[in-house]
Amino acid sequence: MRSYAVPLAFAADLVCVLAFVVIGRVDHESGTALAGIWGTAWPFLAGTVLGWAVTLGWRAPDRIWPVGLFVWAVTVAGGMALRLLTGEGAPISFVVVTSLFLAAAMLGWRAAALLVARSRRNGPRSGG
Repeated sequence: MRSYAVPLAFAADLVCVLAFVVIGRVDHESGTALAGIWGTAWPFLAGTVLGWAVTLGWRAPDRIWPVGLFVWAVTVAGGMALRLLTGEGAPISFVVVTSLFLAAAMLGWRAAALLVARSRRNGPRSGG
């Protein structure tokens, strides 16, 4: 694995969370002030860090199973738990949307990386 793969993979997961938060805040017209983004994002960013820690994600950060799936699950569960502990709401619709968006994003970039790696291993194919 290349030396930059782990920090890049970790950053990709964090970007997925930030994209979710910014899109949600824009969609709900909650504003994009950094303090507001941070207030919404920090529980899920903490969940992502926890997910990486419990899965030892740095060992195989681009693997969908088990790393990607468990990082996603801990991100969602941890983020929701922290929201509830700090008095924020977690209505079922929010849990569903959060889960689906983060699954698509966090597992999606891993699936794309897998396809790219496979195509590089197989090399260019000549027609004929």
